Amino acid sequence: MPDLILHHYPTSPFSEKVRLILGHKQLSWQSVNIPRIMPKPDVIALTGGYRRTPFLQIGADIYCDTALICDVLEHRQPEPTLYPEHLKGAARVLAQWADSTLFWAAMGHNLSPKGAAALFAGQPPEAAQAFAADRGAMRTGMTSLRPGDATAAYKSYLRRLSTMVDMHPFLLGDAPCVADFAAYHPLWFSRVVNPAMAGILDATPNVIEWMDRMAAIGHGHSSKLTATEAIAIAAAAQPAPHTDDTFQDDHGIALGSRVTISAETFGQEPTEGILRAATRTRYTLERTDERAGLLHVHFPRIGFVLREARA
Repeated sequence: MPDLILHHYPTSPFSEKVRLILGHKQLSWQSVNIPRIMPKPDVIALTGGYRRTPFLQIGADIYCDTALICDVLEHRQPEPTLYPEHLKGAARVLAQWADSTLFWAAMGHNLSPKGAAALFAGQPPEAAQAFAADRGAMRTGMTSLRPGDATAAYKSYLRRLSTMVDMHPFLLGDAPCVADFAAYHPLWFSRVVNPAMAGILDATPNVIEWMDRMAAIGHGHSSKLTATEAIAIAAAAQPAPHTDDTFQDDHGIALGSRVTISAETFGQEPTEGILRAATRTRYTLERTDERAGLLHVHFPRIGFVLREARA
């Protein structure tokens, strides 16, 4: 079975979500450390334009967005499950809220002027300026919460999470599910990456205890790989055959069309290729890179926009 290769960097919150899921499922994986900001030539060689972190590589197949990565890892290792049978819908909906509404409130607090000053303390001013410019470009067209509003919302959301772990160890029961991993990573950024902003957690000790339980899961078994090695692995492989050949046409765009796929909001850089699959849950584009060879790049339907490419 081809190796799991995670392209990430240590302080990326969404990467921490996936690293913990890899640990939860006790999977072995290879770690490629990627840049925090653009340019990212080795990333683009594999994704074709998508630049959010992380993404998962399995041979010549590239999986974008952590919601899709969760599904891929669940298929790879079904137990312990991320989607409890009696709570599948609730777990997915809660995870989507955590990855969006909770995340942006937390980051508005974490990267407030006080938070940014703490995060970049001891670094040259150019580092903070470059990071701010990079993330500003990724937020084009988005409405961002002001720091005070973000902090107020974050406090409310922490109280709501606290009530969920008051009666049982994890958000929806006795075992962690996809919602736990999605809710954990923005709080992890406050506590671990920018601890100067972690005081907001003190009012919800139940949440801190839950975070301790989540952190104890660990990251599984990883080994280091260079980006050059990962690209060579892709070039030597062929994309896996589709396991679901159902075509769900919601756009009037035929398979075999040249299309672009981009995120709805944050990080809207498009990936262009040939539409090879459009199933109930995902899209697959075929593209060729001079270094990585023939690739299939996969995106979830939710959160992404499919368009015909203009000639």
